[in-house]
Amino acid sequence: MSTQTAFDLILRRALLRSSAAPVDIGVKDGRIAAIEPRLVCDAVEVDLGGHLALPGFVDTHIHLDKACLLGRCGHDHGSVSDAIRAVAGMKREFTVEDIYSRGARVLERAIVHGTTRMRTHVEIDPRIALRGFAAVKALKRDYAWAIDLSLCVFPQEGLTNDPGAEELLIQALRDGGEVIGGCPYTDTDPIAHLERIFDLAQEFNIDVDLHLDFDLDPSWWHLDEICRQTERRNYGGRVAIGHATKLSALPPERMKAATAQLATSGVAVTVLPATDLYLMGREATHNAPRGLTLAHKLAGNGVLCSVATNNVLNPFTPFGDASLLRMANFYANVAHASVSDFDTCLDLVTELPARLMNLADYGIKVGNPADLVVLDTRDSRFAIAELPDVLMGFKAGRQTFERQRPNLFRPRS
Repeated sequence: MSTQTAFDLILRRALLRSSAAPVDIGVKDGRIAAIEPRLVCDAVEVDLGGHLALPGFVDTHIHLDKACLLGRCGHDHGSVSDAIRAVAGMKREFTVEDIYSRGARVLERAIVHGTTRMRTHVEIDPRIALRGFAAVKALKRDYAWAIDLSLCVFPQEGLTNDPGAEELLIQALRDGGEVIGGCPYTDTDPIAHLERIFDLAQEFNIDVDLHLDFDLDPSWWHLDEICRQTERRNYGGRVAIGHATKLSALPPERMKAATAQLATSGVAVTVLPATDLYLMGREATHNAPRGLTLAHKLAGNGVLCSVATNNVLNPFTPFGDASLLRMANFYANVAHASVSDFDTCLDLVTELPARLMNLADYGIKVGNPADLVVLDTRDSRFAIAELPDVLMGFKAGRQTFERQRPNLFRPRS
């Protein structure tokens, strides 16, 4: 039993992944001040009942600016380029208010599903100008009480082939863009595209998060160029690539070489199961390829990885509820993860994406912000397998939501 200490809040009987038995978490000024078996203090108490407490899910790759577009256009899109064209045709008409409203809808779902950190990719080009950026900046400000939102600005439809895009991109970086992205497969000069993105990253001293190699033809790719740029600029640990579905099409020896290349250069990989599975292999008449890169196997071989949401209810992915726990379960099913892999699958939406985003203050540790979520399970091994409800969440020691457990109304005997 600890000595009397002043806390603002005590979370009683929290089961941590690292603890064999429940512990108490003491919070002071929004930060974790103590983690002990039994804390003594006159403070507000919340009894977690021995349920699993996690440090909040981390979504490294989502598009809030083009979410929730079902009903505005057709959704029978057979390829990535079809989906890009469908959204490009609409976004000239997007307003700041419209983007804000759709983004808020997704953010609120993410919050009640336990996400506390998020990197959203924001399109910057002459068609949308900076309207999407303005809307997402407002979302970042207005939802800071529940979620930390990081803005990755990028040119979705090319850079060298899209006059005016670079000037807008630079303006966004000067006005609060925190990460820069790119999409070389939509540019007429993909190598120049990548070169310029890395130039801007160094100029503004920010990380890089790219859409890359989003098809199933392994005869060509831009992975080599990304690793080369990363090593040449000493940017290891600051570069991530999203999708990378070509990796799923490699035979074992080439996959082994690519894995070593990624690990050596320090390039992280984000797998986006909902979109990758929806858009890849659609031309197959039978034995359709999954198009899903195996993040848990890459992670086991030294490559930093995450699993993330990507798109919600739009032509790229006409599904979604912004639940990272559901996404990790979905990934584990499709990736043939074994029970021994379940801990890594949970890591792919918690600890590993926090490292990818270089979040130095993440985790249930003394001194860190008191950001955590509580799952309706008393065994961390079942977090992936059982898909337990997320019961409540806390941000900087303040409760942000609560979900009531359902009641069964049994018949009277």
